[in-house]
Amino acid sequence: MSPQGETPTTGGDDWWDKLYDPKAADAGPPDRGRAPWEPGDPDGPPSAPRTFPGGPRPPRLPRPRVEYVGDGPPTYEPEPTALPPARADELDELVADTVLDGARYGTYTLRAASVRGDSARHRGEPRRDALLTARFGTGESALVLAAVATGTRSAPGAHLAAADACRWIGEAVGRSHARLAEDIRAGRRRDLKSGLHRLTDRSYGRLRARAADLGVAPEEYTAGLRCLLLTADPACRTRVFFGVGEGGLFRLRDGVWQDIEPAVPEPSALGGEPVVGYGSPPAETGQGDRLTMDLGITTPPAPHDEGPLPPPAEPFRFRASVARPGDTLLLAGRGLAEPLRDEPALAGELAGRWATGEPPGLAQFLVDTQLRVKGYADDRTGVAIWEA
Repeated sequence: MSPQGETPTTGGDDWWDKLYDPKAADAGPPDRGRAPWEPGDPDGPPSAPRTFPGGPRPPRLPRPRVEYVGDGPPTYEPEPTALPPARADELDELVADTVLDGARYGTYTLRAASVRGDSARHRGEPRRDALLTARFGTGESALVLAAVATGTRSAPGAHLAAADACRWIGEAVGRSHARLAEDIRAGRRRDLKSGLHRLTDRSYGRLRARAADLGVAPEEYTAGLRCLLLTADPACRTRVFFGVGEGGLFRLRDGVWQDIEPAVPEPSALGGEPVVGYGSPPAETGQGDRLTMDLGITTPPAPHDEGPLPPPAEPFRFRASVARPGDTLLLAGRGLAEPLRDEPALAGELAGRWATGEPPGLAQFLVDTQLRVKGYADDRTGVAIWEA
């Protein structure tokens, strides 16, 4: 192992306003259909604590060891059997079978892992998923980025395209990290959405240019890209998601999984006003006294505004929400998102392991991430955030 470093537009942006309405604090995006394991009201009130007549709750029993879920063992062996081919003059193209990382900032603990799938391990193919975790800045103003990219199936350079996508979005975020961190803490949702859209499009523009250099079609040198942005400020519980392509965004709350993947917005939808409410004080007191006022001063352009944009590569997804204590947020690549949605036993097993609210150690998180399911042999990549 080698460590390394929107909103849906259906119905307008009302859901964002509801997110900060005390009467509907966590309404979430409009209903997009639920996976079999989701409850009828995923954002309903927390369930009441379990009680046991005649005495205190008994101690939690150790969970039985589970190596796979489903109706039978997977076809492939659980451990790597073949290394990917190497070229003597291109050793920088090699990627490790497994990448594992973690950190703790503010009120959250981060765990991240990317594992070569059973199929690729059996065939001696490289891991197509790429993972980047990076911190920009210091102290409470630091910005943490977690990026997951998945290369196109069957494309020869899929793993290289995924690595490029992570590296280029990391460079773009790193150059603008001070402004991005400030926007997150101040609740400038509109600036965040438009700025991150630009950074993502520019990264995909570089992928298309790289495809042209290689003499291949753009769709043969591309990757799905999904990212999380978090500040190190313990007073800010805003978690920002953005990206394109397949994968999933899930939340474990009160022991129940919720699929909070934002719907694909309309191509021209960039609406929505800046919102005060996450990482910043309210706009007015309970008596109606304004705490801030617009003096008509023009805000200087964001550092990520760099001129005309290339054509969009894929629909852009964006979501920003406020985490509750005890939540677990999971950003998953396609190889983890698909079985989590389709196999209730996997969702139930992971919920049982993670519902305690205590983040697992790195080694245990790796074990959890690669819990096997028959019929799902792609790379497994996930980034999880445990809220204290």
